[in-house]
Parts: sequence; C-alpha cells; structure tokens
Amino acid sequence: MTAHFDHTIIASLDPAEMASFYLDLLEADEAPSWGPFQNVQIGGGVLLQFATPPTEFPPQHYAYLLDDAHFGRAYAKLVQAGRDHWADPQRSRPGAMNHEHGGRGVYLLDPSGHYLELITRSYL
Repeated sequence: MTAHFDHTIIASLDPAEMASFYLDLLEADEAPSWGPFQNVQIGGGVLLQFATPPTEFPPQHYAYLLDDAHFGRAYAKLVQAGRDHWADPQRSRPGAMNHEHGGRGVYLLDPSGHYLELITRSYL
C-alpha cells in the first residue's frame, strides 16, 4: 500500500466554530490556516480544512478512530454538554453508545450538521 490519506475539506457553516469543535473533541493540533480554510491536524499528519462552500451542501459522514482513553474523554464531553448522540447511525438509540466490533462507538452531529462517528476499534 503506497497511498496515505493527507487532507480533506469539510464544508462548514462557520469554519472557525468547526475548527474549535474538532480541536476540542478530537484533541487535534492547531495548524496554520490560510485563505478560506481553518485548519486542524489529527493523527498521521492528516489535515482537516474547514471552509464555507459557495452553495448549500449535503451532510457527510466522518468516522474517527480513538484510543479507549480518548473515547472516554470525548464521550464525557458529549454527555456533559448535553449534546445529542446515538448508539447507531439510524439515530434510533439516543443518548447511548454501542459496543460493536469489540469496542465502543457513538454517533453525533457536528456544528455544521455532518455525521460523526467515534469508534475505538476499526471495522477491519
């Protein structure tokens, strides 16, 4: 395998708010921002770039693999903030986490309405 994921642009209603949200929840690192982009960096050097697109955008799905301790901190933040979250992508199990694939997982919406999945075990 020679390809590695480098960066993505995430459509944002408020790029600064999105960068702040991801910095806190994912315990990301600050990264230099330029032009229309508010940037943060996550594990593996992956750059998340938040920008407002010129037109409306459909929500996307982004899954993040966290270690157990990080997941615990992130989940505690969700609960403490009273943020809606679900154990399943269909949102039929509100206020809960799942224990699938030998780990823990939770689904939530970010400030721009994208579907986030936080998991402690990869599906592979």
